[in-house]
Amino acid sequence: MYLTLAGILIRIFSNSYLNVFQKILTTRGEKSSVINFYTYLGLSLAGVLFLHQVSLNILPLVLIMGFLGALGNFFIIKALSIGELSTLAPINSYKPVVALIFGIIFLHEIPTISALLALVLIITGTYFVLGGWGKSKNRNIIAIFYRILALICSGTEAVFIKKIILITGTTNCFILWALSGLLFSSIIVAFSRHKPVIKEYKYQFLLILAVGIMQYSTNFVFARMNVSYALALFQLSTLLSVFLGVNMFHEAGLKKKIAGSIIMILGAVILILW
Repeated sequence: MYLTLAGILIRIFSNSYLNVFQKILTTRGEKSSVINFYTYLGLSLAGVLFLHQVSLNILPLVLIMGFLGALGNFFIIKALSIGELSTLAPINSYKPVVALIFGIIFLHEIPTISALLALVLIITGTYFVLGGWGKSKNRNIIAIFYRILALICSGTEAVFIKKIILITGTTNCFILWALSGLLFSSIIVAFSRHKPVIKEYKYQFLLILAVGIMQYSTNFVFARMNVSYALALFQLSTLLSVFLGVNMFHEAGLKKKIAGSIIMILGAVILILW
C-alpha cells in the first residue's frame, strides 16, 4: 500500500517536471520531434542491457504501444511549444471524456447521470482555465488541440502498457516501451526533416531522467492497481503543473486556473470511478 502511494506521488511530481523541461527546451529553440527522439534514445540506451528474454508473440502489442507513446509524446511537446503549461495541464482531465465519447459511438453505451454531471464539471472547469471562451488566443486553441490528440494517444496507450506489464513484468515493459518509442520517434523526426541536433544538453538530460522516472513509476502503479483508478489519481499532477507554469513561465490567472483544475479533476474522478 505504502509503495503504491509512493509510486503515485513520484509519478505526479515527475510528470509535472518533465513538462517543465519540455517547455524550456522548446522555448530555447529545440524542435519537438528532435526532443522526442532524444528522449527515447536516452532511455533505450540506459535500459536495453537490462531487457530479459521476451516472446515475439507480444510484438504487435509492443509496436502499438510504441506508436501511441511516441506520437502522444510528440503532440505534448508540440502543444507546450505554442501554449501555456498552466492552461494545457488541466486538459488531461478530458481523457475519460474521450473514453466516454468512444463508448457512445462504438459500443452504444448510454452515459449515466453521474457521467453527464462529470462532463458538465469538466467543461465548466475548462471555462475557468481558459479565462472565458472568448478570451482564448488562437495559439492556445491550437495547443489545446494538440494536447487533446496527445491524451487520446496516452489514454489508449495505457491499456497496452497494462497488458504488457501483465505478460512481461514492470521492468521489461518499461524497456520495450522505450525501444518501440525510439523506433517511431525516429520515423517522426525523419518526416519532420529537422536535423537531430540538440544544443541544450542539460535540460535534455533532465528530461530523459524525468520521463524515465515518470514512466517506470507509472508501470509500477499500473502493476498494482486498476488503470482507471490510477489515471484518476494521476490527475492531481494538474495542480502542480499549474503552479509551475505560473511561477516558472510567468503565466497569468493562477486563481482561476487552480479553481478550474479542481473542478475538472473532480469531474474526471467522478467519470472514472462511477
